Amino acid sequence: MQEERHYSDKWEGYVDWRNRPALRGKHGGMVAASFVLVVEILENLAYLANASNLVLYLSKFMHYSPSNSANKVTNFMGTAFLLALLGGFLSDAFFTTYCIYLISATIEFLGLLMLTVQAHIPSLTPSACTAINRNTSCHQVDGGKAAILFAGLYLVALGVGGIKGSLPPHGAEQFDEDTTRGRKQRSTFFNYYVFCLSCGGLIAVTFMVWIEDNKGWQWGFGISTGIILVTIPIFLLGSSTYRIKMPTGSPITTIFKVLAGAVCTCCTSTTSRNAIMSMSTTSTYTTETGQEEKNDKNGAETHTTSADLKFLNRAAIGRPFHQLLQCTIKEVEEVKIVLKILPIFAFTMMLNCCLAQLSTFSVQQAATMDTRIGSFTVPPASLPVFPVIFIMILAPIYNHIIIPLARKATGTEMGITHLQRIGTGLVFSIVAMAVAALVEMKRKKVAMQSGMINSTEPLPITFLWVALQYMFLGSADLFSLAGMMDFFFTEAPFSMKSLATALSWTSLAIGYYFSSVLVSIVNKVTSSFRHTPWLYGSNLNHYHLERFYWLMCILSGLNFLHYLFWASRYKYQSTRPRDQEEIQIRVNSSELQVSHS
Repeated sequence: MQEERHYSDKWEGYVDWRNRPALRGKHGGMVAASFVLVVEILENLAYLANASNLVLYLSKFMHYSPSNSANKVTNFMGTAFLLALLGGFLSDAFFTTYCIYLISATIEFLGLLMLTVQAHIPSLTPSACTAINRNTSCHQVDGGKAAILFAGLYLVALGVGGIKGSLPPHGAEQFDEDTTRGRKQRSTFFNYYVFCLSCGGLIAVTFMVWIEDNKGWQWGFGISTGIILVTIPIFLLGSSTYRIKMPTGSPITTIFKVLAGAVCTCCTSTTSRNAIMSMSTTSTYTTETGQEEKNDKNGAETHTTSADLKFLNRAAIGRPFHQLLQCTIKEVEEVKIVLKILPIFAFTMMLNCCLAQLSTFSVQQAATMDTRIGSFTVPPASLPVFPVIFIMILAPIYNHIIIPLARKATGTEMGITHLQRIGTGLVFSIVAMAVAALVEMKRKKVAMQSGMINSTEPLPITFLWVALQYMFLGSADLFSLAGMMDFFFTEAPFSMKSLATALSWTSLAIGYYFSSVLVSIVNKVTSSFRHTPWLYGSNLNHYHLERFYWLMCILSGLNFLHYLFWASRYKYQSTRPRDQEEIQIRVNSSELQVSHS
């Protein structure tokens, strides 16, 4: 495909860090994106250093039960990822990805500082508890100590959310979407973004977890605080190379305006039905009806109306219920795009519910097993090292071998489509849950045969069995996360790219929340049929965790069938350049409105 020739030396719709027009050849590109990748390694290191081991910190030092600790961790991580929506929204609507990152990193720094101070001062933590029996509970943290704990944790969550909602789109917007080379580079960026997540995760679940377990949590929190502080000047070093997308106003306002306009027009206009029928038979429709000649002279906005979601077309025709509900065809088509990607978003949540087990029950399983490799004892929270290493090996292979071969075989720019990649991740998650159930059955069998059901001593079975489920979940994470970010960023309208990219993290957040809800539902339902629920108490050996994993496997299978239904019907947006066209449309539409008034 012949690349479109550019006649301007400026990036339309983008500015530099000093709010001056961004220039081609000076701003954007892989050099600018490389600063984002380096920052992501350090940011994810600071976050995962605590999140991966947090379930043990809450259970051993704050004295929560295993299930209570697991729920608090999933709620914390879920909140952090859900707040990515806020970061994406603010980046698109009012600020920029550049500003939101700096603000969010500062907030995360303050939260980690609070946790460091609490871990360092004994009077701010509950008294030590040395129970020799797993069925004995200790007095958990409460009052002001609990307030400090959760204030610190949720400041971290707020900062992490803002970073996750701004940093990936900030890196992705460094590439020229108008060229095949730029789109390929953007796809490479997302692959290596996941690779850098894993690099940070590798250090977090090895060195940092060892520090927390052997030197104390005050050192773990303290080092993380210093790391997140260092990311700020590193990010600023790349300022002169960044091209920064200018805010275009609230995308959520546009969505609600179109929905409200369609409903109100339907209720108030007696001619709506005839107008929609007339519109559906016309190939194009201009924004300002009755001004076709003027629009043509000024190069105004002309769109081909899509056959999908015809009901929304009502928002752009006839007399609006209120002037504030006046919508253009372009706005209607943008909202259609968002609504069409929502089913894909919805059916990735179950996969992330499975991924939530990486930092909860799987860590607790490993804590009851023999974690020695030769003379070296591996901290249970370091188990994610297996999927992390696998991702670090597979990501370059996928980008430099699998994708080029797929492009040659299919003759397409993408090679493997985004939806195919996400679907592969869903399959891996199903296999992972089946493997997890089988491993838990083996672990409990060893505990019973050894007479160690109530013992606090490690079971005579290696923790490497649990590593099997981590391998499959890691593969699922690689395929799904990069696929979702690339899919949502590529398909989203220009004005909603940060918000749409944040849907990847929102899916992860809802998966973590659903994991907590599912545990509660399972306990409530099973308690009505049994004397004790499946997942209750302080002794993991009394849990029916294998049944919970089988339930997750079945739900994941049903979810995959629903995903196939929607994915097979999804039509990708055109791969032709859209950004420059949309920017010109906005300019021309504004001129038309001024001249019309």
